[in-house]
Amino acid sequence: MDAASGENAPADYAESRLIAIPADPADVPPALAALQATPEWWLALPAGARLVGLVVSRPDMPSIVAQREALSRFGVPIEGFRHPAPETGETWEERLTRLFGRLGAGDVIVVTDAKALGRDASEETRTVAELRRRSVIVKVLDRG
Repeated sequence: MDAASGENAPADYAESRLIAIPADPADVPPALAALQATPEWWLALPAGARLVGLVVSRPDMPSIVAQREALSRFGVPIEGFRHPAPETGETWEERLTRLFGRLGAGDVIVVTDAKALGRDASEETRTVAELRRRSVIVKVLDRG
């Protein structure tokens, strides 16, 4: 309550209470069960979208082979795969610009680790923000 005006403040109307969730999944109400995540939602992508895997060769990343295998298990098509060439002389920004130029709205880029999107947390965040601005979906396989 706002002492000066004698009126209730918005927080005075807030309610909180515990919702009992049954221990047995068979007892979960159908409406609540429909909200539970299933593995299929993780594999979803817009109709007509391309599934694009990004492999990065850096000492702080899993090996190229391990990244490629994880992307393949997820369903990223690997035909025509070429190993990245770290000796090209491109800066990280030039590589990202080239990547952005190859992705279109609705495409889904899949990486094994968020580190593939930047050399540090700030760069990862900026990369994801730019991809989202371009309506590109980002999926990170190892979120852990």
